[in-house]
Amino acid sequence: MSPSLVGALLEKIASVWQLESDSEISLEANPTSVEAERLRGFRAAGVNRVSMGIQSLNDQDLKRLGRLHTAQEALKSFDIAQNIFERTSFDLIYARQHQSLSQWENELKQALSLGLNHMSLYQLTIEPGTAFGDRFEKGNLKGLPDEDLASDLFEMTRELCDAEGLRAYEVSNHAKSGHECRHNLVYWNYGDYAGIGPGAHGRLTLGNARYSTDTYKQPAKWLTEVENGSGDSSVSPLSLPEQGTEMVLMGMRLSTGISKNRFQSLFGIPPSDTVLKELASQGFINIEGEQIMATRDGTLLLNHLVGQLLLSIP
Repeated sequence: MSPSLVGALLEKIASVWQLESDSEISLEANPTSVEAERLRGFRAAGVNRVSMGIQSLNDQDLKRLGRLHTAQEALKSFDIAQNIFERTSFDLIYARQHQSLSQWENELKQALSLGLNHMSLYQLTIEPGTAFGDRFEKGNLKGLPDEDLASDLFEMTRELCDAEGLRAYEVSNHAKSGHECRHNLVYWNYGDYAGIGPGAHGRLTLGNARYSTDTYKQPAKWLTEVENGSGDSSVSPLSLPEQGTEMVLMGMRLSTGISKNRFQSLFGIPPSDTVLKELASQGFINIEGEQIMATRDGTLLLNHLVGQLLLSIP
């Protein structure tokens, strides 16, 4: 995407919505030399935060991940970004093939030495229907970590980031105070967001109802439908229990957790005291006032926590 197109989109957005003066305008960028040359243009167009998908600082693993940049190119691009934007983010994937605890420690320490304010650190997951999923099904994805090593990698990631003042405000996202990504916090706090563009989804409150929106995935089809009035492939009302389920799924990922009051307003009943006491006694959650929060041990069993909270709903 060219800087001029980014500028045109932002001008259109500003003409449709009233923007706050300190709005976060975040752009995802690839750390290639071509993209790096455009960064000043993106800044001039109005972008004030860049998230760079570096993924690895190991050239062999970058090839395995199908990335088009080298580690050196990524670091050079990120250095340029840091000199242009006040707010930057750095994405890495760990629990990769044949990756040891010490290898990840060295790689993460190298990244942290760059003076970062925000990092997104994701464990490699194998999703059906993806290239990695196909390889896994055929038995061609060797060297993935077992559960014990994956847990150790997660724990070390938290410890190293905490030591540098980048607390985990969400399962996979770490930031210094004031540098949390506002865009993503909207998702996790289950706020409203408009999904615009091919394959985008949204959650919007219109009148007294909340809707799930999806757009056409194929760019040509999406554009044709936009020219006919709307690129939405579906706009579906969400029941209060459906909203509650999504709120729990998203909110328990946050260090601040979810509110008992909001849980009750959506489900019509409070979370089960029996379930809460059991999870707290196991050391999986903390309860502070109205907030239910996963502990570090609980975060490793997040699917279990969410399941237990939702099982008590009739």
